[in-house]
Amino acid sequence: MKVVIPGGTGQVGTVLKRALAGAGHEVVILTRRPRCEGEVQWDGRTLGPWRAAVDGSDVVINLAGRSVSCRYTTANLQEMMDSRVDSAGVVGAAIAGAARPPRVWLQMSTATVYAHRFDAPHDEATGVIGGTEPGVPDYWAYSVEIAKAWEQAQQQAETPATRKVALRSAMVMSPDPGGVFAVLLGLARLGLGGPVAGGAQYVSWIHEHDFVRAVEFLIDQENIAGPVNLAAPHPLPQRAFMRTLRSAWGVPVGLPATKWMAEVGAFALRTDTELLLKSRRVVPGRLDQASFNFQYTQWPQAADELVRRVRTRARRGPGARR
Repeated sequence: MKVVIPGGTGQVGTVLKRALAGAGHEVVILTRRPRCEGEVQWDGRTLGPWRAAVDGSDVVINLAGRSVSCRYTTANLQEMMDSRVDSAGVVGAAIAGAARPPRVWLQMSTATVYAHRFDAPHDEATGVIGGTEPGVPDYWAYSVEIAKAWEQAQQQAETPATRKVALRSAMVMSPDPGGVFAVLLGLARLGLGGPVAGGAQYVSWIHEHDFVRAVEFLIDQENIAGPVNLAAPHPLPQRAFMRTLRSAWGVPVGLPATKWMAEVGAFALRTDTELLLKSRRVVPGRLDQASFNFQYTQWPQAADELVRRVRTRARRGPGARR
């Protein structure tokens, strides 16, 4: 199977490439700065010679878009919007113009599309799209608009021979350096992994192995199209999430942080408090209905496995994969 992954040089792309190539599939990465074999140059906005990689492929998994791990300035938010919409649009154009289009196009989306909520979980059928919640910062609504425009760019593409799936993904947890798990574990190891602003906000997550397995599952499920939540079945409040992570590493105490302290910390890390304070209570409705079996359903099980791999990698030294 030939898989093309636009924007595949980040954490999620690394996870997918490692698994898919390891399973014997041909993986082509579209990137602005190709550095090795199997990487093809593109700009994420315009058609070019890279479209030949899409023509004749079996699957396209578009991950392209500016990282959300940044300060949510007006300029950065606009770049998030443009990079997602432009890349989805040009991927759609390449598929539409292909003599042999791929059979499925998986488009990265985000669980952030759902409303900030504590009372009930969001699935694809009954979940509430965000943007109008009272008492939250105005720019949170723009994050929802980005997610909606991202999905709409895929929906509007004229690709009748290609099934389209939007991956409303929670945070993908892997032990790779620089990923979200590494950041959270780093805070826990320093004793800073306590409740943030009370810690009642929900954290939705998915183990990297289940993320890959869900992607492979969706490639084969010809009857599934449209939005699909990629999240473990049991999201949990931030205070419980971080307490479990501290326990997995063996750190007894995590200092709590008020909202203003979170603001200071986010500024120092050059990220934004929406990633810490928004309650993302997302569950995998469509995957459950399709009888997808998660390997990691509970966070303690997943946290223990991820911590074990981090420790193993540290013992083996730089460059160790597993």
